[in-house]
Amino acid sequence: MTRRQRRKWISAIALGGLLFSQFSAPWLYAANLTNNDAAFRARVYIRPGQKGYDAAKPKEFKHKGPQALNLRQDNSGYTATPIKHVILIIGENRTFDHLFGTYTPPAGQNVWNILSEGIVNADGTPGPNSALAQQWQATDTTTFSNSPTKTTLYTNLPDMNTDGAPTVAHFSTPAQAELIEPALPLTDYTELANGGTAQPGHQVDTRFPSPLPNAPIDLNAYISYDDYASSPVHRFFQMWQQTDCNVGNSTTQNPSGCLNDLFPWVETTIGAGSNGAAPPTPFTDQSTGEGSTAMQYLNMAKGDAPYFNQLAQQYALSDNFHQSVMGGTGANHIMLGFGTAVYYANSDGTPGTPPSGQIENPNPQAGTNNYYTQDGYGSTATKGGGSYVNCADATQPGVGPIQAYLAALPYDVFNGGNCLTDAYYLVNNYNPGYLGNGTPAPLGATQFTIPPTRQQNLGLLLTKHDISWHYYGEGWDNGTEAGENGTFCNICDPFLYSTQIMTNPLLRANNEDIENLYSDITNNTLPAVSIVKPDGYLDGHPASSKTDLFEGFCQKIVTMVQSNPAVWANTAVMITFDEGGGFWDSGYIQPIDFMGDGTRIPLIVVSHYSQGGRVVHTYYDHVSFDKFVEANWGIETIADNTRDNLPNPVAHGADPYVPLNSPAIGDLMDMFVFPDDYSPQVASRGSHAAKKQAMVDLPKKQAMADVLRSHG
Repeated sequence: MTRRQRRKWISAIALGGLLFSQFSAPWLYAANLTNNDAAFRARVYIRPGQKGYDAAKPKEFKHKGPQALNLRQDNSGYTATPIKHVILIIGENRTFDHLFGTYTPPAGQNVWNILSEGIVNADGTPGPNSALAQQWQATDTTTFSNSPTKTTLYTNLPDMNTDGAPTVAHFSTPAQAELIEPALPLTDYTELANGGTAQPGHQVDTRFPSPLPNAPIDLNAYISYDDYASSPVHRFFQMWQQTDCNVGNSTTQNPSGCLNDLFPWVETTIGAGSNGAAPPTPFTDQSTGEGSTAMQYLNMAKGDAPYFNQLAQQYALSDNFHQSVMGGTGANHIMLGFGTAVYYANSDGTPGTPPSGQIENPNPQAGTNNYYTQDGYGSTATKGGGSYVNCADATQPGVGPIQAYLAALPYDVFNGGNCLTDAYYLVNNYNPGYLGNGTPAPLGATQFTIPPTRQQNLGLLLTKHDISWHYYGEGWDNGTEAGENGTFCNICDPFLYSTQIMTNPLLRANNEDIENLYSDITNNTLPAVSIVKPDGYLDGHPASSKTDLFEGFCQKIVTMVQSNPAVWANTAVMITFDEGGGFWDSGYIQPIDFMGDGTRIPLIVVSHYSQGGRVVHTYYDHVSFDKFVEANWGIETIADNTRDNLPNPVAHGADPYVPLNSPAIGDLMDMFVFPDDYSPQVASRGSHAAKKQAMVDLPKKQAMADVLRSHG
């Protein structure tokens, strides 16, 4: 049945050009990119003689196991399932339809994508139901609306733009790339030396036709899978508008009323934000440097993303996993680590008030159509770059309309929106409160750094129960963040925001580099819980990276795990993305609280217990990973106000995508098929002992949940 319904940081990846030498220290040019996530802290190679050089010593990769971390006893092996180790790999910025839009599952399985919905044909041409993806223009000239008044359908979509995609590849040769980048299979280094656009940035991309039809755009028809392409806006208020959620549009199959029909309009009217400045003159549909980038998709039916296709055919794929926050990288990684959003805090941890120029104001500037008053990645010139929202106060710009929409839903959202009084929550990308060495990061009106937080998080919860964990961030380089040409993603590491972790050397040591992960896999020294982040070259982020590079990053890890029988026997590798990156998607969105959810993103689970090519339809988001960890190791939730307190979904068999008990998110147990005779193993110490019965009862509860999902 058819349904209707930066960067963050681009550190200083020199999208304009990188200079390398085999005989001298490599370094980076910072690019001035108006439509990419901010280059928050400039990361450059530290040369001999420069301040800080002593800290930039050659990497030493030492496993820091439970004994080194002074755990009272290692409870990592006491689990409710045969999974003793989980590795979560997080890429960047691809929706489910953008990556799996033309995926065909094994016989007996079904999937919700633009091919199955008849929106496109396998060859990339518009399908019989292509009208379901048509995009609208709208008007919003006075007060922000999450569902602006639509005016007319696009006759043709705005032209594609090169955005910040590199004119030439980041490296001249594969050998040059291999000197810097350790995290690819040897056969994949050519991908780092190929794929430049051969055009300047921020102009109409001549690789694409003009005009473009009002339909999803098959990248495979115009460029190679190994080519760089543009990146759409992925910010908080922009995504609320793009998804066009209005209870007036609600149906049984789409109770949230999100139509996903304003993507190009938002990216061409405001794009990545104003930083408090006036719009450029003249202002056209190319002024934001995006055009209709949001409507791009990779065509798996024509050979794109072959490794992810192979994994999905062989293991388990979710077609109902969502980014947990509307918007971009920082807030979604924070939600994964904390189970909730993080607010601007005073030194004692209580909510504080950020500088005025850092507070979001998405109301349109006078005389404009949707060009926000204060929003962006940060400008020292205007002292603007709004990213904080006091979402408990309906009088704050942008807050009232979203609150009114949530209140009108046919179910009660989590904790009434889950916003503390007088708390300004970070909804976009700012630097974390700590540098990698534990030093507090500089604060101020032009620093665009969130102060350290004392909110509870997953790392603290695991430590409390003596369960081992690591965050493996490529480029960590012993806390200097200087590895791989300084392409470590600081805003992606949720534990860099935490006072309790970053001021405790033993807990801070849970941050490690990618070579530590390789060593731990090889030596059977993996912690129970691993979160893995590639660097900026390999994370798959549009414009600065490519999906084939992220595939190679994942393939190296999966191959290592499968090559070690002892590790493969009890390890699950989960591959997902931080958010959809602003790309369009056709799937259902379940609003949970003020922050989101947002669009669907892919999730693949590779495990001895996830074989068969199943497509799982249970509703999930990032915090489902936290729920899996808690269920598997038999521990409580992160805090009383975190999303891991939500129930598992109960859904009708005829429509497994929409929870009947909203808001609800699953615990990922449906991604596995465990043996009936497995006996949960339980720790005997302290608070773990109190979890015995819950762990023993888990398989029974899961079986009952399965029955409820099947029979509605």
